[in-house]
Amino acid sequence: MDGELIIRPVEQAVFFILALVALGLELWAVADCARHRANAFEATGKRTKTFWLALTGGAALIGVISFFSSGGGFFGTLGLFGLAAVVAASVYLADVRPAVKDAGRGGSRNTGPYGPW
Repeated sequence: MDGELIIRPVEQAVFFILALVALGLELWAVADCARHRANAFEATGKRTKTFWLALTGGAALIGVISFFSSGGGFFGTLGLFGLAAVVAASVYLADVRPAVKDAGRGGSRNTGPYGPW
């Protein structure tokens, strides 16, 4: 009985921190997706901007629900959906973002620390 009194708050704190990190990752993905031009997505062959906005926006929505859920009822069972949301945001940030970022620069890629050379 005494062990549960110690473990329960630690477990809740760990889940709170993980939910906060996941929400930050998902919000970063949707904000970054919104700031790039639509033709940069098509030029890199990474689906459309609408697709990635819907995916990262849905991930952020699931992250908000997961963050503010109390752990009980229907919203407390979003563990698998929360994991899928983090994976979707991570795929955007690790694969799509670098390609779209490079496509948005345009011009010569031979740049040094002080400009093109």
